[in-house]
Amino acid sequence: MDSARISELLQPFLAASGQDWSSPAASSPKGTAPLSAEQLNNISIYIDLLLRWNVRVNLTAIRQPEEIVTRHFGESLFAARHLLPTPQLDPSTPTGRLIDIGSGAGFPGLAIKIWAPDIHGTLIESNHKKATFLREVIRRLTLINIDVFAGRAEDFSAPAELVTLRAVERFELILPTAVRLVADDGRLALLIGESQVQRARELAPELQWSEPLPIPLSSNRVLFIGKRESEGGRVSRNENRTG
Repeated sequence: MDSARISELLQPFLAASGQDWSSPAASSPKGTAPLSAEQLNNISIYIDLLLRWNVRVNLTAIRQPEEIVTRHFGESLFAARHLLPTPQLDPSTPTGRLIDIGSGAGFPGLAIKIWAPDIHGTLIESNHKKATFLREVIRRLTLINIDVFAGRAEDFSAPAELVTLRAVERFELILPTAVRLVADDGRLALLIGESQVQRARELAPELQWSEPLPIPLSSNRVLFIGKRESEGGRVSRNENRTG
């Protein structure tokens, strides 16, 4: 797919936080977070692979390339833009870790990796055909520091600073596992329907939830982010309450 067209389609999702993406400023290069030529080329290769594999492995019900860009890459990069506004991680600190649960065709995990190449990612996918596809994308894009765990999230134990969950089945059953994998001071990012927000709050009261962010070009999907405080932070907050 043409890189210039990909860039155009992604503009609404990469507008600065709080900016009206439909405004003239948002549609200009200065109003969006630019993707490099390499990133756009990687997305183009990814789309081609997805379309070819989708003929024999059910990766996505979406078949049109432009809709793949907006529905899959757009939503994923919208999350990346808010979670990692500066894609280049500080080299003086340990590299951040990402876990993408139920990665499927790689969204949002692989798209976040394209956005922030320095992050160390683990894609959890129990379907072995889908896991094989994920490994093929990683190989073709020559991505490093990213692994595929071909198993269930319940069997994965290493926590991460960022855990993502999008459009998975059995949402209420998998959410507690996702919460368990969030490290101290880490975040859980959900790409869900607006109707699921209250249920997420009820199932994970131990997280500090921000207000849901509406996803551009969607009538009801949101990015919902919860943060786990460190033990020190919880103690300090409790002391302030009792003091």
